[in-house]
Amino acid sequence: MSIDLMALLPPQWRERMEPLLDPDHVAALSAFLTEEYAGETPIYPPLPDLFTAFRLCSPEDARVLILGQDPYHRAGQAHGLSFSVPEGVTPPPSLRNVFRELQDDLGIPPSKSGSLTGWAAQGVLLLNAVLTVRAGAAGSHAGRGWEEFTDAAIRVLDAKDTRVVFVLWGSYARRKRTLVTRPHHVILEAGHPSPMNPRGFLGSRPFSKVNKALADAGLPEIDWARRSL
Repeated sequence: MSIDLMALLPPQWRERMEPLLDPDHVAALSAFLTEEYAGETPIYPPLPDLFTAFRLCSPEDARVLILGQDPYHRAGQAHGLSFSVPEGVTPPPSLRNVFRELQDDLGIPPSKSGSLTGWAAQGVLLLNAVLTVRAGAAGSHAGRGWEEFTDAAIRVLDAKDTRVVFVLWGSYARRKRTLVTRPHHVILEAGHPSPMNPRGFLGSRPFSKVNKALADAGLPEIDWARRSL
């Protein structure tokens, strides 16, 4: 089976991102992923979940971007949304810190469910800079072309005439701030929610800040308590 990334990408995103991408680079990334998914080492997320973030959040509806680094690399965790895990999967440590901050910020108690599909359905693009990973090997697909691909998605959001709030957690995500060029957008930066770096994230109060930035622009706030569909 040969993977065609542009064919898999939802049409609303494809028509906006394709002019921003080098076809040869996309073809090389597609060929690399074709080999990787056909290999013996599992690749996460499963191919049907690769573009979940784009499927659940159209460019028209996107009001917030939460940018991660790359998917969870343990079996059953990654399903195409940054920081999220499928229903029934125990929230990993980074997501537990996100829930801890959500409680401290807005008083919303942690959930046993780690699914964030409810956020995505409200216009939160839960995107990783790199969209695939080998099992047990964090960062294993970095530098293979995903960065250019997801940069194009960020540029699509930057081109919007309505405000988008860009939430950048960790040094990897914060490098993307240069892609946000239009003054009506808002950038919120903090450390990564990983337990290895709790001081840089805990206390940053991103959820109330996102809602204030949206309200200031006359846009609906996110119901952060609605975490799953």
